[in-house]
Amino acid sequence: MVDRVTQVAGARGVSNAQVALAWVLHQPGVTAPIVGASKPHHLDDALAALAVRLDPAELRAMEEPYRPHPILGHA
Repeated sequence: MVDRVTQVAGARGVSNAQVALAWVLHQPGVTAPIVGASKPHHLDDALAALAVRLDPAELRAMEEPYRPHPILGHA
């Protein structure tokens, strides 16, 4: 997925972090992503991600390589 995030970020002229956070915000059920900002530019990226609107083709391109796996350690 990192390669796809990098492609989208490069095409849009934004950081990978902004695209990754924008992707999280496009997921149903995610109402408040937890963002760990240990440096000022992390917070800048998080705020800038709010303005990134991914189109359906970009979302599909980033999700295509993902293969779900079962949750381990829970009965």
